[in-house]
Amino acid sequence: MTKEAQMIVRSDPSPLRWLIGVELARYRNESGMSLAVASSHTGMSKAKIGHMETGRQQQAPDDIALLLKTYGAEQHDVDRLTTLTGRADQATWWGPWAHVVPDWLKTFVGLEGLAEREFVFEPIIIPGLLQTEEYARATTASTPRVRQDHGERFVSFRMARTRRLSDAEPPLHLHAVIAEAALRLRVGDDELQRNQLQHLVDMAKRPNITIQIVRPEDGFHSAHTGQFIVLDFEDVRSIAYSELHDGAVYVQDMDQVDSYNMAIDSLQRVALSPQQSIMLIKRILKT
Repeated sequence: MTKEAQMIVRSDPSPLRWLIGVELARYRNESGMSLAVASSHTGMSKAKIGHMETGRQQQAPDDIALLLKTYGAEQHDVDRLTTLTGRADQATWWGPWAHVVPDWLKTFVGLEGLAEREFVFEPIIIPGLLQTEEYARATTASTPRVRQDHGERFVSFRMARTRRLSDAEPPLHLHAVIAEAALRLRVGDDELQRNQLQHLVDMAKRPNITIQIVRPEDGFHSAHTGQFIVLDFEDVRSIAYSELHDGAVYVQDMDQVDSYNMAIDSLQRVALSPQQSIMLIKRILKT
C-alpha cells in the first residue's frame, strides 16, 4: 500500500476538513504536481497547501477553488467541494466522551456521521453498530484498549454511536456481512447471547439495515484479509477503513478502494441472502 493510499490517524482534525483535504491531495496527485509546483502556480506556501490537505487548517472556498482549477478539475467538482465548506461539522456529538475515546476513533465516528452508506465485514465479532448494550459492555470489559475506570463511559459512547441508524435524518444505510463464527463467539452468558442474536433479527427489519451471514461451507470469498469498512458519501468519494491495535488505516486511493468494493461484491455473492441469513440466526436461537 502506497503512502498516498493509507493514513494512520492519531489526532483529531475535523472529519469534514479531513475529507476535503483527502480530495485536494487526490486532485493534486492526479495532476502530477508536487507541493512545490502547486505552490509556485498558486502563490500559496507549501506549508499551507500541506495543512489544507491534512485537514489541519480550515480550507477557505476561494483557496479550494484556486487549487482545484490549478489541478485542472472540472467546474462541477470545484462547486462540489467549495459547497462542502459551508456544511456544519457533525463530529462534535462525541464531545461528552472526548476524554475516553482515542483520537483516531473520534475521526472515524465523525466520518461515519457524514456518510450516507456504510458496508462492514466482521469475521470475528458482531459489528459495533449492531451490538446490544450488554454485548458492548462485555466486549469492552474484555479489551485492554479501554481503561477499567473508563468502561461505562465508553459503552455509553458506543450506544450513542448506534443512534446513527435510527435517530439521524436521514439514517445511515448499513450493510453488514458477518461471519457465522461471530454469531457463535462466546460473549457473556446464554441470555446475553440470545438477546444479541434477537437484536440482529429485529434490526434487520429496518429498511436501512441489511444483514448477511457468510459460512465456511459457502465457499471462498476475496475478503480474506479481515475486518474492513467502506464509507460512501454524497459529495466526496468513498473511503475504506480498517482498525489496527492502536490506530486505523484509511484507504483513499481509488484503485485501492475499488479493490475493497470488489471484496464487497464477492462477499455479497458468497454469503447467504438477507432472508436466509435471518433464518440461520433464528435457527441458532432455537438451539
